[in-house]
Amino acid sequence: MAESEVLLRRTPSRSSWLRVRKVRPHLLLSRRGRRRFGVLTRVELRRLRRRLLRAHALGGDWKQAAPAGAHVAVKCKLRARSRPAPRSPPTPSGPPAPCTVSGTCSLLNPRNHSTPQSRAGRPVRKVSPNITQPVRDLGSGRVLMMLPPGEGFTFSGICRVTCVYGQLEVYGYIINQGQPPQDVFSVYTHSYLTINGVPYAEPEKSEKAIRREIRALLKPYTKLDDRNWVVRYFPPGGSILILERMQSRFVDFLKTYKCSSYVLLQETTPTRDNSEFTTLKKIGIRRQKRKKAICLSESGLCALEELVSVSCDGCPVILLCGACDIGKSTFSRILINQLLNSIPGVDYLECDLGQTEFTPPGCVALLNITEPLLGPPYTHQRTPQRMVYYGKLNCYSDYENYIDIVKYVFRDYKREFPLIINTMGWVSGNGLLLLVDLIRVLSPNYVVQLYSNRCKYTPTLTSEYVELTDGLYTKSKIKRYRGFEISEFAENLEFPYEEKESSPAPVFPGHVLLSVHSEFLSGKNDKNRAKYNRIFRDLATLGYLSQLMLPLPEPLSPLHSLTPYQVPFSAVAIRVLHADVAPTHILYAVNASWVGLCRIVDDMKGYTRGPILLAQNPICDCLGFGICRGIDMDKRTYHILTPLPPEELKTVNCLLVGSISIPHCIFQNQPGPEGSVPYVTTDYNLKIPGATEKIGEREYEKAFPRQKLRQRRK
Repeated sequence: MAESEVLLRRTPSRSSWLRVRKVRPHLLLSRRGRRRFGVLTRVELRRLRRRLLRAHALGGDWKQAAPAGAHVAVKCKLRARSRPAPRSPPTPSGPPAPCTVSGTCSLLNPRNHSTPQSRAGRPVRKVSPNITQPVRDLGSGRVLMMLPPGEGFTFSGICRVTCVYGQLEVYGYIINQGQPPQDVFSVYTHSYLTINGVPYAEPEKSEKAIRREIRALLKPYTKLDDRNWVVRYFPPGGSILILERMQSRFVDFLKTYKCSSYVLLQETTPTRDNSEFTTLKKIGIRRQKRKKAICLSESGLCALEELVSVSCDGCPVILLCGACDIGKSTFSRILINQLLNSIPGVDYLECDLGQTEFTPPGCVALLNITEPLLGPPYTHQRTPQRMVYYGKLNCYSDYENYIDIVKYVFRDYKREFPLIINTMGWVSGNGLLLLVDLIRVLSPNYVVQLYSNRCKYTPTLTSEYVELTDGLYTKSKIKRYRGFEISEFAENLEFPYEEKESSPAPVFPGHVLLSVHSEFLSGKNDKNRAKYNRIFRDLATLGYLSQLMLPLPEPLSPLHSLTPYQVPFSAVAIRVLHADVAPTHILYAVNASWVGLCRIVDDMKGYTRGPILLAQNPICDCLGFGICRGIDMDKRTYHILTPLPPEELKTVNCLLVGSISIPHCIFQNQPGPEGSVPYVTTDYNLKIPGATEKIGEREYEKAFPRQKLRQRRK
């Protein structure tokens, strides 16, 4: 008995093993493969790094962390060494000065972030862009945030950004302290935007004076506790910004329609146990990964730097070209924003009919831009200097009229500011020849050609290639006569009048080609491109119609409740641009249509009755757009709903109807009327060809079983 008792005492029981497991590390007593104590996995390193950075954001110190934090510090040092050498910061003293052009460009590329230095020469403690940065809820839909220099905050949603101290960069535009708030739209239909902290020259002030200045700047926005929190954890050389919930007529109007409300609202995600996530959710935004933001390639950064430096010394003409969805519009927005950092305005010529930037689709327009573009095209609809309504989404059937319209609009360019020309994404076949014609007609100083690995091969549009290539309506430098090529010096030879060239080639001085490799993210492909483009066109139309709403705090009113203008038949002429319509059916085509309000040279005072029809498509100024919501045959008047002011409507004497349609959600979302909704019917034969998008093979499969289809295909 005694021996058995001794043996039981020497042998550890199960409970004693459990106690040892609780005391000793789990890694040593696990049944898995043994590994050295203190070597953490990637997940554990990421989790530990997140905890350390959160503790640092809340006021903790790196020295107070666990010994295992040395692995994180070593890894961060290795990453910092692998980055390119930092650029020297500006040296002049005084208030925060704007960053140089090269520094601005580097913020758009996460691989070229510089490592700023503090005033004592010590490296600034940086916070990773994927980790929580210091944020604080101020209440009333406002959030206070601090950004270390060179760090960025990528987010999704819409908000209003105010720079309280330092400098910020959004989409290439520099926001300095004291500037009015800027509305930023980072929606999922395009690449997400990033708010970057710009390194600036620190003023020659003591730390006490800087803290006093920060307290004075924050006093109108925050309470005493918030100011103390900012002063305590403010990073050297950092920036302070306030994010607010955006309230505007445009946002409220788009949220009333189902087809556009989901674009501005965030996706419903499960609640996270994260203070930053909850704080940002109150103002309608959410942090996103940096890889989903806009990223420029090295060639794009170099092209931007060269174009900005040239535009500061003169007024060059810059033409952008490339395939569909390759990033021409994104590149032009970044270029415009960077130019606005140095000059007061930029001119913009829109030649892309399907995806316009500042107007509803189907227009060729010339605009002067004086404010930054911090969102997709449908968020910044502007009034152009000159605009012509082409009425179609492409020019496949009428190239000559398109060229004449571009010439007509281009004549209004005064060469007071740099001009940016956006072209169509049709760069194959006749589209390439049409692009050659545009380059010869507009004579740009710089041609920026964007290319990508996912697009088909496009010839490099050098100055020599344009000179030696025949366009659709212009001839090359080498003329062709009776099957032989003769050079330009032979133009002085005398030939019969019938054999001379009817349209000689215009004088083309040549251009500088800048090839840019596109790395912009795009969710479009050959299958969903038409769907995306249609959604963008509907959003642009809704953005234009939002101007009908009264300013805040007036309540929103549905479109059918607004009072339209009554226009007599004898006051305006009518023309359908995209099709030949019989005169007896012209009013059916105009009713419930999107119309361009134009001004032609002819006078309509001599006509007593109507409607007045035009025999051909005119090239005239378009002042705006509207909806013909009804026609009164008794009073012989059109009922037009438009945001144009009455003083401009007095000069309108022509209504142009094109293939641009009104978004279906406007007809379907008409609250108030009882019974049938106007212009909406269910008695419609969908089997008519062209009545539905699902025609061809899809309807063919419904009519026949799948087995019979397989037999026929075999």
